[in-house]
Amino acid sequence: MAAKFGTSGLRGLVEDLSEAVVARHLRGFLAACPHGGAVHVGWDLRPSSPAIAEGVLRTVAEAGLEARRCGPVPTPALALSAQAEGVAAVMVTGSHIPADRNGLKFYSTAGEITKADEAAILNAAHDRNGPGGGVIRDWPGVGEAYLARYLAGFGQGALVGRRIAVWSQSSVARDLLVRLLDTLGAKVVELGRSDTFVPVDTEALPDAWRGQFSEWVAEGRLDALVSTDGDADRPLLVDELGEVWPGDILGAVAARALGARRLAVPVTTNGMLEQMGSFERVERGAVGSPHVIAAMRAMMGAAPGVAIAGFEPSGGFLLGFEAKGPAGPIPPLLTRDSVLPLVAVLSAAGNSPLSQLRAGLPQRFTAADRLQEVAPARGVALLEALQDPDARADFFGTPEACCDGTDGLRRTDAHGRVVHLRPSGNAPEFRVYTEADSTRAAQALLEEMLVRVADRLR
Repeated sequence: MAAKFGTSGLRGLVEDLSEAVVARHLRGFLAACPHGGAVHVGWDLRPSSPAIAEGVLRTVAEAGLEARRCGPVPTPALALSAQAEGVAAVMVTGSHIPADRNGLKFYSTAGEITKADEAAILNAAHDRNGPGGGVIRDWPGVGEAYLARYLAGFGQGALVGRRIAVWSQSSVARDLLVRLLDTLGAKVVELGRSDTFVPVDTEALPDAWRGQFSEWVAEGRLDALVSTDGDADRPLLVDELGEVWPGDILGAVAARALGARRLAVPVTTNGMLEQMGSFERVERGAVGSPHVIAAMRAMMGAAPGVAIAGFEPSGGFLLGFEAKGPAGPIPPLLTRDSVLPLVAVLSAAGNSPLSQLRAGLPQRFTAADRLQEVAPARGVALLEALQDPDARADFFGTPEACCDGTDGLRRTDAHGRVVHLRPSGNAPEFRVYTEADSTRAAQALLEEMLVRVADRLR
């Protein structure tokens, strides 16, 4: 698995991310994208990340720039700090994928890079040494500034009276999240801290984990359980009934609570958004934060001053305007964040159960999972075969209402049920998403389609 750009960032097996490979891409980034003379460098808690980060720091200094060692910090915290300083950033993380893989996320002075930037980086990548003369400096305080963003927006008493567990596992945000919730007034319980890396994909949680969450919530009489993926750009929320909130439900409620009027989301996002009556416009596009950001920027350019936000089914939330929190302003941040949607929804619930907040939404339900160790070429071949209407009729076995090829294949049948198929852009996986009018129907459809897809891929 050679290192390559996926839906968000450069990814590859650790053995393929040699210092030479990392340096080549980093030199391309510094040549193709504005950097402001310095680069903030952070990393997640997977075993390979610190060494890769040190290689990034050396390459930045070799290029004659100031390399700022920010330590293990959440990706959105690193992006926020670089934005405040007007400089670039590189996060060493494989996000939610297993520890045998890793990657880099790049931020220019304009923010998270675009797909056009990725192409420019590849074109500018080279193996020539830089002129030298740069320096490496420790840069503390990134996490503190991140915490301050939410304290200023929500206030120290925002969660008083709430009993909340943090499933710490190996999230790089685990200590910050415990501190934040405690400072906001919640009674915090820490669970499941791990010294080994746990790949948490918020769109494909194993049933055993869901069962454990439900047990913890019941035993602890919790109002909520929260967590994030490895680099803390994807949130996880479990309510007082032990139910996991899908990321797009969390994003929708957070966007409404923060006052967003227009949304940019991937095509895979729950179809209830248009039924909520809370948003003037919902723009749907390809999967991946670069596509969401591009859509948000286009919307912001066309309608300056309009409150625009974006999010993904993974729950990662992007704020394109200065929102008004209960205690103060929350500045924009155009990169996926896990903490803002969690705190916004917990705060919006007030003293009411989280399940009550969710029950008031239009009743459309989603499910998602993925088949692992699927070569990308096999997934692409399946989608190409399903371009033919007769092939789709045979494969799905139900009458078709419409079919969308924006990113993969998204098919709606005559009963309003949705199946979306797409190869992962980050790993050798094939993802399956379903949507129906009940949780049971969405899950049953998902299980049926996983079997059909697996049989066809074989």
